Amino acid sequence: MPADTTHPLATKRLVIGHLTVCQGCCCGNTENGRPPVAVEWLKKEWRSRGLLKRVQLTISGCLGPCDLPNVVTVSNESGTQWFGEITEFEQYRDLVDWASRSRDARELLPLPKEFQRHTLHPFRQFDSRADR
Repeated sequence: MPADTTHPLATKRLVIGHLTVCQGCCCGNTENGRPPVAVEWLKKEWRSRGLLKRVQLTISGCLGPCDLPNVVTVSNESGTQWFGEITEFEQYRDLVDWASRSRDARELLPLPKEFQRHTLHPFRQFDSRADR
């Protein structure tokens, strides 16, 4: 069925950002010695705090890179920030608190100091200099 170009698709949700949490082949794989990902807790908190309409949450399959356990991305119209080594429950709690503050501010706020304090390591996913 062809798309109706006179009525483009639009959402009623005013999403300010998107948090993607990896739970793929390595992330959260405790059988292989990786730290757990607080998936059920995150989903429950996201719902109970009413965050879904403003800050989307996606629990994803592998995001890569697999040498950094428990990868998270934060995206908005400005781009995507990548983080690895999310190994402590407090980090997930900090993410939920940050998303709540962002929802209340009606804009995606900078990641808080509490989030940085947990030694999260921003990284570039793609490097044009790789294998040179």
